[in-house]
Amino acid sequence: MSIHHHLNDATLMAYAAGTLSESMNLVAATHLSLCPVCRQKVEQMETIGAGSLESEALLPVRTEALNQVMNLIDLEAEQTAPEPANDHIKSVFPSPLSQFVPKDYEDIPWRSTAPGLKSFVLPGIQSRSGTVRLFKIAPGVTIPEHGHGGTELTLVLKGSFSDEIGRFKAGDIADLDGDIDHQPIADSAEECICLIATEQPLRFKNMVPRIMQYFVGM
Repeated sequence: MSIHHHLNDATLMAYAAGTLSESMNLVAATHLSLCPVCRQKVEQMETIGAGSLESEALLPVRTEALNQVMNLIDLEAEQTAPEPANDHIKSVFPSPLSQFVPKDYEDIPWRSTAPGLKSFVLPGIQSRSGTVRLFKIAPGVTIPEHGHGGTELTLVLKGSFSDEIGRFKAGDIADLDGDIDHQPIADSAEECICLIATEQPLRFKNMVPRIMQYFVGM
């Protein structure tokens, strides 16, 4: 897999520091499972962070705080443990994501959002005022032009799309902030499946998409 679009350094630093929201963390972790370049950067950041901690004077830690940290580590290990999944799920949905989707790809309860566009909201993920969902975009379909009220992470899992920034294929991630407006179009012969997390609802330019947004919660 050749990846050309990566997470921004600020997002990688937030991931390494553990300060990303749960929804953003899931998308970032899924991209990292595919991208050796971003994984290496995170490892370097974690090494630098560990060195900084070692240079600080040691402070006493309350027993309750230590227990909470250990419980979180145990919980993370349980959540990231690999689970059996069919080959189609493995081929489309990497390990960090596979636990949030049905084991059978055909059982995903896609909801029609617009002609040629379907979505599936991932259950049990905290996303603040935004959403985290899968989008399935039919070949040639264009997402209406929109901006963002905060960060939007869009990871391509299958197929590809193009917008004002460039072309994004499987493994590529668009790490966008509130200053970016774009109009993605699925530009390959196969459907484009993306994992998208937003901090705030999208800001559509035209009235029809705004009405659609009211009903589907994008």
